Amino acid sequence: MKSKIRIAIALSGGGVRGISHLGVLKALEESGIQPDLVSGTSAGAIVGAMYCYGYSPDEIFEIIINTNYFKFVRPAISRKGLLKMDVLEELYRVHMPNTNFSNLERRLSIATTNIKKSRVEYFSEGDFIRPLMASTCIPGMFEPIEMAGEYYIDGGVLNNLPVEPLIDTSDWLIGVNCNHLPDVANISNVKRLIERTVIMSMNYNVYNRKSKCDYFIEAEGLAQYGVFDLKKAKELFTAGYEAAKNYIINHPSLADLGQAEKIIRNK
Repeated sequence: MKSKIRIAIALSGGGVRGISHLGVLKALEESGIQPDLVSGTSAGAIVGAMYCYGYSPDEIFEIIINTNYFKFVRPAISRKGLLKMDVLEELYRVHMPNTNFSNLERRLSIATTNIKKSRVEYFSEGDFIRPLMASTCIPGMFEPIEMAGEYYIDGGVLNNLPVEPLIDTSDWLIGVNCNHLPDVANISNVKRLIERTVIMSMNYNVYNRKSKCDYFIEAEGLAQYGVFDLKKAKELFTAGYEAAKNYIINHPSLADLGQAEKIIRNK
């Protein structure tokens, strides 16, 4: 029986750091909390799409670590970017062959950035593969994704915690950020300076939306991991899992919500 308590979760972008979202989802499920509505941007959109498709957090983790991401991209002769994502489209369709939002087990919203109109756009109807590609399209690295004559890039450019599609459609909203930036004593080089500045900008639009969440889960120090550092996948998964477990312990009302969910599902 479907729960009458509408629980929503918004998942941030953050490259490989998004693997920590899987640990968060696993911890929530173990506490009886199974989101009905999911919104994601960039890496959060990938996790959200596969989760809504029906894969468990552990299954998604196995698919990600067993897939060589860069094996599926190739050079693009274009002034707009360096790489094309068309082979990635084939990869997504292998793991998610039923590609209409209406076929998903949970309601999904994908955040993208319309580069021509300089605004965030959310997709929740039709084919979800193209919006998913757009949401993960890193500007300057990938060629923008064209849909209906418009061009789209990474949703995290303007909204790295897409809570807006969930606010009026849920009873409880959980926000999850995978880019916590620890304090440092000094900045050692220009590369570090640029990386830290980019993450600060991402987190600024995340924290502006924190107050819209009933619960906000953020594993500490994840920004120390590189965006493409897949070798740290297990550490990231564990960090998300432990952060969520501790958060649930320290927020009894969230644990109670999980128990209420279990009772309703078992009726």
